[in-house]
Amino acid sequence: MFSALLSQVSIRTIAAFWVIFLTLLVFFKRRKNLPPSPSGSWPVVGHLLSLGRAPHLKLTEWRKRYGDVYTVRMGMEDVVVLNGYRAIKEALVDYKDAFSSRPNNYVLNLVTGSGKVVDIRARIYLTDIALAKFNQAYKEKRKFAYSALRTLGMRMGPGSMEENIRDEARQLCLKLSEQGDVHLRDIADNLNVSVANIICSMVFGKRYEYDDVKFVELTKIVHAFLRQEITKHRETLDNGNPRDFIDLLFIEIQTQGKTDYFTEENIVWIIEDLSVAGMETTANTLRWGLLYMVLFPEEQKKVQVELDSVLGTDHDVPTLAHRSQLPYTEATIMEIQRIRAILPLSIPHTPNEDTKFRGYDIPAGMQVLPNLWSAQMDPEFWPDPERFEPRRFLDSEGKVFTRPESFMPFCTGRRVCLGEQLAKMELFLLFSSLLKHFTFKLPEGATVPSTDGCMGITLVPPRVNMCITQR
Repeated sequence: MFSALLSQVSIRTIAAFWVIFLTLLVFFKRRKNLPPSPSGSWPVVGHLLSLGRAPHLKLTEWRKRYGDVYTVRMGMEDVVVLNGYRAIKEALVDYKDAFSSRPNNYVLNLVTGSGKVVDIRARIYLTDIALAKFNQAYKEKRKFAYSALRTLGMRMGPGSMEENIRDEARQLCLKLSEQGDVHLRDIADNLNVSVANIICSMVFGKRYEYDDVKFVELTKIVHAFLRQEITKHRETLDNGNPRDFIDLLFIEIQTQGKTDYFTEENIVWIIEDLSVAGMETTANTLRWGLLYMVLFPEEQKKVQVELDSVLGTDHDVPTLAHRSQLPYTEATIMEIQRIRAILPLSIPHTPNEDTKFRGYDIPAGMQVLPNLWSAQMDPEFWPDPERFEPRRFLDSEGKVFTRPESFMPFCTGRRVCLGEQLAKMELFLLFSSLLKHFTFKLPEGATVPSTDGCMGITLVPPRVNMCITQR
């Protein structure tokens, strides 16, 4: 009995010792001139428990007390949080030489609020460009990828990026019209397949049917699927007639010679960056868009009136040439992106060397987290930010503001989203096509869906059953 009691006391003593030791270790390791930090940090877990399932909201709330730049403790690491347009722009644009790299570790539960710590380095997604350190290898890979995307975007006619998106918009509208006027239908899966097909058309030169079981299964094992497609492309490559993004990357390798920075393996990673990030962000933005259209039918009607005035009775889908003629439609898309930032928290940055920022000392390698939500919901720039108001993005003449301050759905600076232009094309062509051909409503007496969203890799809207009527 005495032995058992002694054993319990020993275990408790050892546990207490380690808690005290870790606390002291953390305290003495911290730099004295870091930005201020909220109270309530616990040993080992730091502020994780305080952040909950909506970390972007808690971080924005702390801004009111601790300012635009403060420090939170994520597990065993300090993370500097940047809040508001000015602080984010100052760090990522004005101090771009200092803050353009990525940290070695990325605590995923900060973004997901799931309570699970995941080492991104062990995952297959977002590793080759999005999370790469800012060095010569990164510059070469981004240059190759951007060059290929630009080539595809400049093509005209069949095989061009625009035509691929318009073809998919037609297929999506056809799929939705097959059942006529439908009540209580959730089209989230249709939007996912539609956006995935755009990526496939661009990357592989082919699309898949909406009910293709093999395609749905293959998207679950992306890495193996991409390797298979890349092998086929290498074996059938025709340098004089590039079919798609993969062909252009292979030609780029041949032109500049195989290097340590750019290999066939890098092609897999680059395409995964575009595919995984591009598919989820664009599809969920469209879902948010339709949700806000059913919540604000008067705004949906304004978009439809504008579409009808420009496109007339033509039942084909819009083109990019119509974009400048559809300012209210464009402003509506921008307001959707603002009010529900699909990536409320950007991928963390880090300085390559010790950096002085706003009077604070930021050590090399420390995570710096831009809180994009705080910028896009800032009442200084967006009065009554929770109000859905597309006119925010129109000037007195009804023209769209091209670069409004505090609007950064694709982040900013040197690490701005590689697929920004592709995403803008997809959102405009798919959203305008859907509202040209259909009206979306909530069923009579239905509970008004929440706009809080669920924090995952992106801010995911709820699944909503809608009444879909052909126009």
